[in-house]
Amino acid sequence: MDRNQQMGGGLGPRHDPSSRIQKTESAADRLAALKARVANAVGSSKAKGGLGLNTPLHPALADLGAPIKPADSSRSAHGQRPVPDSSKNSKPKPFGMPGSSNDGPRPNPYLEPSHGPTGKARESRQLIFNQKGKYIAQAQALRRQAQLEEMKKRIADQARKAGLDEDRDVEKAFVVEAPPDLEWWDEGLIDGKDYSGFPDSLKIDTPDSIITLYIQHPVAIEPPQEKLAHEPKPMYLTPKEQAKLRRNRRMADLKEKQTLMKLGLMEAPPPKVKQKNLMRVLGDEAVRDPTAVEARVRKEIAARLDKHLEANEERKLTKEQRHEKLAANQAKDAAKGIHILVFKINSLANGQHRYKISLNAQQNGLNGVCIMHPKFNLVIVEGGEHSINNYKKLMTRRIDWTEALPSRERNVQVGAYNTATQATVREWLKPEDEKGQLKDLSGNKCVLLFEGETKAQAFKKWGSKVFETDQEAREFLARVKMDSFWTQAKNTPS
Repeated sequence: MDRNQQMGGGLGPRHDPSSRIQKTESAADRLAALKARVANAVGSSKAKGGLGLNTPLHPALADLGAPIKPADSSRSAHGQRPVPDSSKNSKPKPFGMPGSSNDGPRPNPYLEPSHGPTGKARESRQLIFNQKGKYIAQAQALRRQAQLEEMKKRIADQARKAGLDEDRDVEKAFVVEAPPDLEWWDEGLIDGKDYSGFPDSLKIDTPDSIITLYIQHPVAIEPPQEKLAHEPKPMYLTPKEQAKLRRNRRMADLKEKQTLMKLGLMEAPPPKVKQKNLMRVLGDEAVRDPTAVEARVRKEIAARLDKHLEANEERKLTKEQRHEKLAANQAKDAAKGIHILVFKINSLANGQHRYKISLNAQQNGLNGVCIMHPKFNLVIVEGGEHSINNYKKLMTRRIDWTEALPSRERNVQVGAYNTATQATVREWLKPEDEKGQLKDLSGNKCVLLFEGETKAQAFKKWGSKVFETDQEAREFLARVKMDSFWTQAKNTPS
C-alpha cells in the first residue's frame, strides 16, 4: 500500500503542490490553514474511534473545532501581532485541576473584572502646588492656640490667689454623693453589679453563697468602754479618823521594833533629846554642865533636821523625771481616746497670742497645726481628754483676744514654733498698721468650730503654717483629710 494513502488525513507532510504555503501569504493566513488541517485530522480520528490506544486529545487542541475568525488585515499589514482573544487563547487546565471543571474553565478569582484582562492602566500623577501663605497661617494658628492656653493658665492662677475658685467650689463641697449601684456588704449576696435582678439574683441557696451551715466565731476584743472607766477613789476620811489611823499604824511599827530589840536583832536607838525633855532624859549630866548639854542637844536637833531634808531631796524627782512622768500620764490619757478641737480665730496679729497657742499645745502634749491666713486663722489640736480640756479653757477663757500689744524687738522662738520672723515679713501678721498705730482688735474672737473624738491622730507633732491663698491651705489639710474644716470655717460668720 502506498504510504501517502496509508496516512490518509494524518498529520504528516503533504507533497501535493496545491497544499503548499505560498510565501506571499500572511502569518494570519498560515495560522488559519494550519488550524484547518488539524481540525480535519481530528475529525477523521474521531470518526475512526480515536488516535489509537485510546489516547485522549491534548487540551491544547480542544478548541481546534471552533470557527476561525478572519484576522485583522489592517493591523497585519503594518507588521504588528494581532491581539489574541482571551477566551480563545486561554488554555484550559487538565481535568481534575483546581482551575478547571467539566463544564469549562473557571474565572480567575485574583483578577478584577472591572480592570479587564490587562489590569488598570497607570495614570500619571499630577502636580499639586500649595497656595501661598498656607503653612504661615497654620503656624499663626498654633501660636494663637499656645497664647490662649497660657492666658487661661494665668487667669486660673490669679483666680486661685484671689480665692474665687474656692468660693465657686463651696457648694460642690456640700453636695451629697449618689449611692452606689451595689453596696459593698451585698457584693457576696447579689449576683450582678446592681439590684436590678432582685430577688432572683439573690445568692443564698446557691453553692457559691457565703451563707453556709458553718458558724464563724469572731475573735473577742476588749470592750472600748473599759479603758474609759475611771479608777475607784479611796474612801474619804475625816481628820480625826486620819489621825487615828496614823496613830495605830505608828503604834504597830513601834511594837514591832521593840520586839526586835528584845530578841537582840536590832540595836536600841539613842535617846531622842529635845530642849523640853532635856532635864528628864539626861538628869544629873544636865545639872553638872548645862551649857555643854544644851549645845550637844542643839547639834543633834540640827543633825536630825538635815537628815530629814536630805531624805526629802532624795525622794524628790528631777526635772527629766518630772517630764517623763508627765509624758507618761499624757500618753496614758491619750490611750483612752483621741479628742480633737478646731478653733477659728479672726486675727493673730498679737504675738503673745501666737506664743500662748504654741507653748500650751507643747506643754499639754498635743499634736496639730496653727494655720495663719490673711482672712482668718485655724487651730486644730488633738490629744488626750485631760490635755484637751486644759487647752479648751485656755482658748475660750484665759486668753483675751481683744488685747493688742506692740511687737517686741527680739524674735521669740518656742520649739518648732517660729512665727516671729514670719510676722516681720507679712504685713497682716504685724500688730501695727501702715501708719505705725496698733490695729483695732476689739472685734477679734475665737470660735469653737468642732469638738469630738477621732480614731487615730492625723498629725505627728505640733507645728504652724502660713498660707497666702485658700488653695494652699486646702491642699495642706487635704493630706490629712481635714479640708472640710476649712470650708466650715470659711462659711462660719465671724
